[in-house]
Amino acid sequence: MNAVTTRPATGALSVARDYISLLKLRIVLLLDATAIGVMFPAAHGHPRVAAVLAVLVGGTLAAGGAHAVNCWFDRDIDAEMMRTRLRPVPGGRIPPWHALAIGIALNAVAFAVLLAWANLLAAMLALAGTLIYIFVYTIWLKRSTPHNIVIGGAAGAVPPLVGWAAVTGTLDLTALSLFAVILFWTPPHFWALAQVIKSDYARARIPMLPVVAGEQSAKRQSVVYALLTAGVSVVPFFTGNAGAVYLAGATVLGLGLVVITVVYLAGATVLGLGLVVITVLDLAGRRWTRRVFAYSIVYVALLFMLFAVSPFLP
Repeated sequence: MNAVTTRPATGALSVARDYISLLKLRIVLLLDATAIGVMFPAAHGHPRVAAVLAVLVGGTLAAGGAHAVNCWFDRDIDAEMMRTRLRPVPGGRIPPWHALAIGIALNAVAFAVLLAWANLLAAMLALAGTLIYIFVYTIWLKRSTPHNIVIGGAAGAVPPLVGWAAVTGTLDLTALSLFAVILFWTPPHFWALAQVIKSDYARARIPMLPVVAGEQSAKRQSVVYALLTAGVSVVPFFTGNAGAVYLAGATVLGLGLVVITVVYLAGATVLGLGLVVITVLDLAGRRWTRRVFAYSIVYVALLFMLFAVSPFLP
């Protein structure tokens, strides 16, 4: 399907808004929060201001640049999905090569910032996150397997490693456990969104799990990943990098994630109860799907906020 034809944006503000939208800053904000949130426990208090600025600036540029390259590569399927068809590239307001060039340039600057103000390991990890997102997820897995987000989600799990490395210059079990939190959290979070817009993914022939294996399969696997997320989230307490308050908070938040995914599973269509009942349950399932998506965002934000303040708590 050809890209959607729209009137070119006029005015400097409209043009700037289109270019900024390539970076998907709302997603970047959450990624930055997970990176900066780990820096305070890594420093056992107050990390260097230069390191925090490096992670904030470098992380924003790296993630935003990766998203820009994604907009360039996915412009064909974006043009077929109702949710994305009016984005600047498929909408014809930005030349595709601009998105590619911006993405590459921003990642080059991000590497330089992290190298200068943090260290080589942090810079290499940020670059690795971009490469995983572009080559492993966007180019290889997204269009070829329903497990695309399970493996490709590793890209979104890199920011905590960047933050930890920027402070310590190394990685340890605590850092890897925080990587695992995001890695395991991503499937239920993303599959909840995919359930809501699965007709879009089906139209673009993207094999998201709810499309190719059905909602029940996605819901059952979401429960498993929620359990894994809750389990690895308490590791920082046992490695001595967080105290009892963090343990209690992580446990409560993790139980909430498990419970809501179980209810989300229970909201699935029940066969043999009649069309009216099935329809009501299906609508309830859609509401729970949206709630899983919303709670998953709140979960990761609160968990990393709690971890960030854990050096100052019992």
